[in-house]
Amino acid sequence: MELTDSLKTMLIETARSLKGSARRLFMARTVNELGYAGQQRAARELGWGRMTIRQGLRELDSGLVCLDAYSLRGRKRAEDHLPNLTSTHNASSGRQPGRKAARPGGSGP
Repeated sequence: MELTDSLKTMLIETARSLKGSARRLFMARTVNELGYAGQQRAARELGWGRMTIRQGLRELDSGLVCLDAYSLRGRKRAEDHLPNLTSTHNASSGRQPGRKAARPGGSGP
């Protein structure tokens, strides 16, 4: 299959517009259409990551979708690092856990 400049642009823009497993499946189907050495060719000419292509091919072959774990990334809550933080805070403020503090100047229960 010949990759013209317009076809390359269309494939790159389409992959860029998709996210997650839909993007990986699109890449895998494109690589399958490219035929022999399609992974290397797509990585070189389209700028796609070979590991992403391989994951997409595995998802396409097995029919199972790998879930992205974005919620597991990033900074953890302070309570996760310091489990005694909430009990220490509640004891020093004199409040019971789970109860909201009354607003100053407002009519509270």
